[in-house]
Amino acid sequence: MEVIPPEIQAFAEKYTTPETDLLYRLHRETYLKVDQPHMLSGHVQGRFLTMVSQMLRPSRILELGTYTGYSAICLAQGLAADGVLHTIDVNEELEDMCARYVAEAGLTGKVVQHIGKAAQIIPQLDEVFDLVFIDADKAGYGAYYDLVWEKLRPGGFILADNILYHGEVILPEPEQSNNARAMVRFAEKAVADDRAETLLLSLRDGVLLIRKK
Repeated sequence: MEVIPPEIQAFAEKYTTPETDLLYRLHRETYLKVDQPHMLSGHVQGRFLTMVSQMLRPSRILELGTYTGYSAICLAQGLAADGVLHTIDVNEELEDMCARYVAEAGLTGKVVQHIGKAAQIIPQLDEVFDLVFIDADKAGYGAYYDLVWEKLRPGGFILADNILYHGEVILPEPEQSNNARAMVRFAEKAVADDRAETLLLSLRDGVLLIRKK
């Protein structure tokens, strides 16, 4: 199911600052060489992540789900001068590709890659985060939310991707995939949390913006 009609997506891209050459090449290499390239944030969402980061000027960002590094590079564009982005992924086969583009972007030392299970790595990070981007296994979103909450500063933000899950979330529950049901449960968990403020954006596959009060 198409959440955003292709014509509307093309219109949005037309009036969005173009990808840098580096991001374009990363986008293209991902689609040519990597499984499930639709997982890449892409042009419009990538620019949104950059804009959010530039508005916040975060000192610390946490990303769950590195993939090939596109979103990490976009988020890192807004880091404060002494800022660091920690990014976690289970797929060690993509580590070198990500590191290559991070280095080319001049972000070596600003982007720290962690390979392993997020549920095990998050508790080991001795950081207070300004911004968290969750784009990992959908069944784990609720647990990740709980793990990062105490590490998120008051006034900090969580961005959770794929909440609309290809539009399946509006289908009758028996027709939803397991991932779609997981996204509905996560959205309900966040909106019921009186410690948080939420805004669901129908950007690409749905981004839930969560602010810690």
